[in-house]
Amino acid sequence: SSPPMKGLNILDHPETDTAKTTTFAIPLTEKIDPKNPNIQALIIAPTRELAIQVSEELYKLGYDKKVRLLSVYGGQEIGRQIRALKNKPQVIVGTPGRILDHINRRTLKLDQVETLILDEADEMLNMGFIDDINTILESVPDNRQTLLFSATMPGPIRKIADKFMKDPVEVKIKSKEMT
Repeated sequence: SSPPMKGLNILDHPETDTAKTTTFAIPLTEKIDPKNPNIQALIIAPTRELAIQVSEELYKLGYDKKVRLLSVYGGQEIGRQIRALKNKPQVIVGTPGRILDHINRRTLKLDQVETLILDEADEMLNMGFIDDINTILESVPDNRQTLLFSATMPGPIRKIADKFMKDPVEVKIKSKEMT
């Protein structure tokens, strides 16, 4: 079985975005308990576009299992998101700023999160979200599975991995040469 299915903490720096979402989405949808109304997974993406892309892929993969999913990102009316959070989504996909906004408003309860995914962590660092990420990570349980995807491993990302991940398995995926 794959490292995500085994519940291992994954530190991954793929060279391309190809099929990365599927790599974590399939095991994640299998892991979600549709009878559990709590937020079981949190996926943090650097941009609204990536959050939407990840949400669409997860929605397709989790449809038959009836996984409830909600995207939260800036540029979308927060009142609508707050109402949607009352429908008990099991997976949240969002951008750091909007996730933090919901945490501060107490509209997003992350105390039952079992899986945390940081997608394109180096992009979040480049966009200045490092403090937001640290604050969000302190809002989720310590005994969760964490998957961190990053094309590069700069010092601040390595520090996050060291601080918030227990014995991560590091995976380097080499893409084939361009033909």
